[in-house]
Amino acid sequence: MSARIYVNGRIHSPASPDATAMAVEGDTVVWLGADRPGLALHPDAEVIDLDGAFLAPAFVDPHVHLTDTGLAATGLDLSAVTGAQELLDALARHAESLPEGDPVWGHGWDETDWADPRLPTAAQIDAAAPGREVYLSRIDLHSALASGRSRTGVDADPAAPLTGGDHETVRTRVRAALPAAVLAEARIAALDTARTRGVVAVHECGGPQIGGHEDFAAVTGLDHPVEVVGYWAEAVSTAAEASALIAKTGARGLAGDLMVDGALGSRTAWVTGGYADAADAGTGNRYLGVDEITAHLRACTEAGIQAGFHAIGDGAVTAVAEAFGRVADDLGGPALARLGHRIEHVEMIDEAAVARLGRLGAIASIQPMFDALWGGAEGVYAARLGAERAAVMNPWVRMAAAGMSLAIGSDSPVTPLDPWAAVRAATAHHTPGSSVSARAAFTAATRGAWRAGGVRDGITGMLVPGAPAHYAVWDAPDLVVAAPDDSVQRWSTDPRSRVPALPDLSPGASAPRCLRTVRAGTVIHQAPR
Repeated sequence: MSARIYVNGRIHSPASPDATAMAVEGDTVVWLGADRPGLALHPDAEVIDLDGAFLAPAFVDPHVHLTDTGLAATGLDLSAVTGAQELLDALARHAESLPEGDPVWGHGWDETDWADPRLPTAAQIDAAAPGREVYLSRIDLHSALASGRSRTGVDADPAAPLTGGDHETVRTRVRAALPAAVLAEARIAALDTARTRGVVAVHECGGPQIGGHEDFAAVTGLDHPVEVVGYWAEAVSTAAEASALIAKTGARGLAGDLMVDGALGSRTAWVTGGYADAADAGTGNRYLGVDEITAHLRACTEAGIQAGFHAIGDGAVTAVAEAFGRVADDLGGPALARLGHRIEHVEMIDEAAVARLGRLGAIASIQPMFDALWGGAEGVYAARLGAERAAVMNPWVRMAAAGMSLAIGSDSPVTPLDPWAAVRAATAHHTPGSSVSARAAFTAATRGAWRAGGVRDGITGMLVPGAPAHYAVWDAPDLVVAAPDDSVQRWSTDPRSRVPALPDLSPGASAPRCLRTVRAGTVIHQAPR
């Protein structure tokens, strides 16, 4: 059995906060402590000198869309455009670079950052990329611009972005026209990015309206060092249907982006008080009602399958909480808690829903970068909802205090597949009192994310003897620890602290650089020092 011992480092382990060395045999962590006894106890192990680097549990991203993530990287990136004409110019340049007849797939525009928020029409898109299928998704993936050719048969205003069923129809059509080689390259590119960011596993959120069965099978069947855990978003009404769907798809659960509503930026989230900046948007979109949510949750619980829902607006989250209560009344709270049913995003939630979902063991799969991008007095939340409602968005501390387990991810490509950025965002909430500690955020992006994927052995996602050897090594010179007065101090000022160190996540601090990623004892990424 191969053995390694890492020495001369800084190890993140609550069980051994003073450790500078860690030994691994095969796929298991076997020992943590000081350098000298470690070397004496493991004389035949390969010795790896960390040279002061930071070694910590590897990340898991519990909510990604791999094909979309890869296409955003290899296709047309619209995240930096600042207006309609700039978007059209970028589209024209990109279209000219493609083989004749190939569709254009783009992502990332966000009109809320534009001086003039008017969007290009289908006719203007046709003129920029004549004769091509064109699909350009908004940053939140819940609305899109498209060419007239791609809109054929869709009865929607050609001067407005596509939403709801029309969006899904056009998205499916253009995706089907992309060359198979382009899709395959995109998926691998996304996973290659993940391993360079210290990520050893991702949860792919697929479904009939997201990528379809063929894409889901291709993604979950990839032979890649990063583990892909699949969640399939399709509603069922009986335990037999749930079991059959799991058998058909090979999914871990019937969860992920099973959409109760849409997104706030596209004004498709189910918001009971309506939208402050667009009265004609009403209360957004409601794709599933309480009865349908209840039926799915009950069916999955009876079948012993993890369920979950995409719920962003307060109407959607309240409906999910009501369904949890109904199923608990029928089957008992422990039956729900045992399976760790999930809710994705959970951006608007009131105290009653927090209390109910916490009591029934719901797991909140959250994306702190949403607040980083859209929170604050001048952000998208305030624009869409008004300052009062925006100030109580994403109440992670209250959710955790009520018993909701947190799992931190990206929803890539909505936000970058960058775990340290997400952890940092969780510690820097726009609303005072809503941030979580760095230690809690890091735990939610590691052990909490494993738990969200059904791994509940109590040690996976930690560095303790007996734990799976999933870890990453980081060039992170600025480490901080908590001091008794809740301030922070540099690791070097008190190396005997009983609190594990983490990289400095304060504004302006440099981001850690991943030097090595290891999954189950196997090195899956190695960067030069």
